[in-house]
Amino acid sequence: MSNGLRSLGSWNGTPAFSAGDLQQVVPRTREPVHVVRDGEVGALGLAPVSDGDVVPGPGRYPVLATLPALYPEWLGDRSFGEVHGTRFPYVAGAMANGIATPRMVVAMARAQMVGFFGAGGLDLDAVERGIQQIRSDLGPDVDRLPWGSNLIFSPNEPDLEQAVVQLYLRHDVRRVSASAYMRLSPAVVRYAATGLAIDAAGQIRRRNHLFAKISREEVARLFLLPPPADLLQSLVQAGQLSREEAALAARLPLAQDVTVEADSGGHTDNRPLTVILPRIMQLRQELAPDPATPIRIGAAGGLGTPAAVAAAYSMGAAYVLTGSVNQAAVESGLSDEGKALLGQAGVADIAMAPSPDMFELGVKVQVLKRGTMFAARAARLYELFGRYEGLDQIPAAERVRLERELFQAPLDSIWDEVQRYFAGRDPTQIDRAARDSRHRMALVFRWYLGQSSRWAIQGTVGRNLDYQIWCGAAMGAFNAWAADSFLARVENRTVEQIARNLLEGAAVVTRAQQLRCHGVPVPAGAFDYRPRPLR
Repeated sequence: MSNGLRSLGSWNGTPAFSAGDLQQVVPRTREPVHVVRDGEVGALGLAPVSDGDVVPGPGRYPVLATLPALYPEWLGDRSFGEVHGTRFPYVAGAMANGIATPRMVVAMARAQMVGFFGAGGLDLDAVERGIQQIRSDLGPDVDRLPWGSNLIFSPNEPDLEQAVVQLYLRHDVRRVSASAYMRLSPAVVRYAATGLAIDAAGQIRRRNHLFAKISREEVARLFLLPPPADLLQSLVQAGQLSREEAALAARLPLAQDVTVEADSGGHTDNRPLTVILPRIMQLRQELAPDPATPIRIGAAGGLGTPAAVAAAYSMGAAYVLTGSVNQAAVESGLSDEGKALLGQAGVADIAMAPSPDMFELGVKVQVLKRGTMFAARAARLYELFGRYEGLDQIPAAERVRLERELFQAPLDSIWDEVQRYFAGRDPTQIDRAARDSRHRMALVFRWYLGQSSRWAIQGTVGRNLDYQIWCGAAMGAFNAWAADSFLARVENRTVEQIARNLLEGAAVVTRAQQLRCHGVPVPAGAFDYRPRPLR
């Protein structure tokens, strides 16, 4: 068997006491099991559930405890599946620039898990095409199956954020993953409050479900509490909410699904999950303890192995969200060249690099280091940005090096391209650059940072060393776990097989820990679930 275990056929009824026999029995999570004692030597072991409190056999084996069946479906909060119509408490996150493709979203929905389309960084037309593709591929089941799209905080482009929300409302997108928020915007509140109504039982029902991705306590507060009254009132005055919707929104937390993002690929605060998840769960009880309006806290970041997923559930996560490991999946929008690099990554093959969208602020993103020079080259650009007041002050030799190695074009040509881009998107950037030479330098440097992720997505020939691939340590952990299994080959990594194996393994690890807590001498190998094709 590909899992490294003997066939788990019918149990012959003989209790298991030896390490070898226990290792075969522990993975049988879908069967209830007795913890029994050998009356002669006092050892603890396992036996299949049968009638009575004594297991038959050559001796008497008193039953000390009974564990019910454990399914991967049951690891998280049952209300997650009830509310969102899923079988599994599992989400594939919205990797930006369309890396989380419509194909990935559809695959997750059909596997009865939630997938979010990576709308962040795409223009409005591309977002609409992606949503239309999802709706077309899911066909008549589109409103029954769980799926959604991303909404990214856009403080410099509020009109674009509003337009995306308007698009989602028009196309009846029922789930949105809100990310990168530092404060609430009218757009995100409008989405969450639209469609609120009282049902026949007198309960408030949501039409739109907001998944708030957060990594800081102060941001979590924004989503755990009702929206500010003045913000709701302004939406009513603008005709974007009815008075009834605003009144009902004032009685609910803004989001009832809050994803706590620990150390992860892309934008990250590098927080350990064991630190940030318990704190946000505690904050939930402080701010919104009403059991009639449950808030589900999910976990993300660092989830690349069954043990990590099991740990997240054991801390109380209602669901888990994976990101980096899906970037190498068959359905990912990343190029084959980028996926191959991810498939070789180790736990330490990551680095922090300047962020394209928040370059001037010194914000960084976590990226793949192995096989690419992006992190080092982007860091060099930020160093120059901090040292000089404009492009004209950069020494001639350094400028030649930049034009030859990074930009592969004269900086003046890059500036012409930048001007053409912002002329149609945000002309104020050009006006500011005319007055501020340092801002002009930042825009030119951001051209490289922005293009590097597109080169990785497109697999641009000759730009391999400049690929910007968002990646966390979970990718390396996943590769080590998947080695020597069918998932070792990138072409076998579908999002469903990744998810099903992580969940199946998490159930096995959870059962092993349960048994160990009951005193059973569970061998270390029982915690080492390995991937196998699951149907």
